[in-house]
Amino acid sequence: MQKVYQFLLAGIIGIELILGIVVAPAIFYPKDLDEILSHFQSGIIMSHIFSQFGYILLGVSGFCLLYELLNYKGAYLRILLNLGITVLSIIFVFYFCSYIIQAQALGESATITPHFQEIHTWSEYTLKAILVFQCILFFTPFPTRRFK
Repeated sequence: MQKVYQFLLAGIIGIELILGIVVAPAIFYPKDLDEILSHFQSGIIMSHIFSQFGYILLGVSGFCLLYELLNYKGAYLRILLNLGITVLSIIFVFYFCSYIIQAQALGESATITPHFQEIHTWSEYTLKAILVFQCILFFTPFPTRRFK
């Protein structure tokens, strides 16, 4: 089960990196396809991608937290990291993504307000914090299990 845990953690880290490094720039700043999509239309596509990704993130976060709680009760750093990842994932999906999608439904004018920009910036910070916590967790050694 530990290998499944590590596989899921590595996979979600990889997905987050690909979304941030490859997908977002390709959708918002295509080099050879100028004027195909407006910035607003690109934002709608990214919102759809991140809303779908959010459920995967929640699933993996929940699985990892449950795994740590059941298997390593004394590994406080690992449990705290997993708890932080899970809480931030819930905030990202149910607050930030939800707000951004609702604002986009109101039209382009709702997405150019300073409040929207601030929410969007904080959603990026939240996802970056999740990624940092996941990387720390990935390289934090598992405690040895002691049987009596």
